[in-house]
Amino acid sequence: MNIGICSLPRRWLISRRISPRHLSNYFTAGFSRRFSNSIKSKQCNADSFQDVLLTKSLTSNKVLSENEYIKCTIFDENGDITAHGKDIKRSVLMKEYQIVPRYFRKIKRYHHGVAYTSTNPRNPDMDIVPSFVVRGNNIILNMNYIRALIRSDTVVIFDSVRHNSGIRLNESHSHGLFLRDMEKRLKKNETDKLPYEFRALECILIHIISNLKTEMKVHKNVLENILKRLEHSIDRAKLRYLLIQSKKISSFHQKVQLLRDQLDMILEKDDLLNAMYLTEIKEGRPRTLTNHAEAEILLESYYKTIDEIVQTVENLKSQIKTSEEIINIMLDSNRNELMLLGLKVSTFILSLGVVLYISALYGMNLENYIEESDGGFEAVLVVSVISLIAILAFTTKQLKNLQKITMTGLDREKRARRFDGLK
Repeated sequence: MNIGICSLPRRWLISRRISPRHLSNYFTAGFSRRFSNSIKSKQCNADSFQDVLLTKSLTSNKVLSENEYIKCTIFDENGDITAHGKDIKRSVLMKEYQIVPRYFRKIKRYHHGVAYTSTNPRNPDMDIVPSFVVRGNNIILNMNYIRALIRSDTVVIFDSVRHNSGIRLNESHSHGLFLRDMEKRLKKNETDKLPYEFRALECILIHIISNLKTEMKVHKNVLENILKRLEHSIDRAKLRYLLIQSKKISSFHQKVQLLRDQLDMILEKDDLLNAMYLTEIKEGRPRTLTNHAEAEILLESYYKTIDEIVQTVENLKSQIKTSEEIINIMLDSNRNELMLLGLKVSTFILSLGVVLYISALYGMNLENYIEESDGGFEAVLVVSVISLIAILAFTTKQLKNLQKITMTGLDREKRARRFDGLK
């Protein structure tokens, strides 16, 4: 209940010996206490709301992580497909293959439910940057849109294709060919003495290099067509296509170069090459020191092939750079010619203006006694023509001197200035 100062009886204030000033201070202090208490209660409510929101978000993330599905294809030790495009829970996959959650950062394509949606697009940075990890009896790799888990008797291919209406047919066809090649490669063959994990890795590298060569040929053909069209004429549309193709080739060069660097890093680490012999480690015969000739030969052959692709792409980039420089030179030359034409027109207009000025003076209604003479008109005409020719000759000579400026002339001027400075 709020009590005002004026509502209290004056006699009661006098009897209590309370002055109105003390009473005002009392009510002011009470109001400030109530105001501060209300602010504290609001802050407590805000903190409790944030705590509840944080708890709900953490709980929802935990529930979502438990319900995450990964779409994958599994091959057994005989090369047969035991599961094709099967949705497996992340927790089940981690428990079965003894995988730590952080290893899924580069290979996971999980989703909540059964199918991928268009709201969960593919991350290009995750696709471009390759990774190769050997932990225990697992080889986990992410190279050029291929994510796989290789064991001594099992291969798990994580599907990178979105199974929805926005699927790209070339990716689906290429992925199907890759699975068929993997199935044939993993079949036991008496002539092939490579271990199971090396056969799987070789099939993956063959598919990667095949895709890279195909993509490189496409970029090369498109670039050659653009450059041929630019030889006949230069316009905005062709320059725009050249810019777009230059960006695509730069992105492709970055992807191939990262893949080459990844293979180079693997070849430099002896412990990583020894850890790739999963079959021998499972049998209790791990490799040590530099006893890894098979793995080194396998990776070096494909490293050289990828390095050749990198060199070819760098040549394409140099062609684009050279073409851009030539185009810039041609455009600068055309711009200079247009400026020179504008100067010529300006000088002609200047000369014509002088002639018109003389004619205007002759045509004024003033007494100049030229009209009375017999050769007045001829004299004015001759003077005007001579003035026109003289001004045109002078300006044309100056323009020619401007055109004759070369690097040799500039060097001569610099030498003359240095010589004058020495004097």
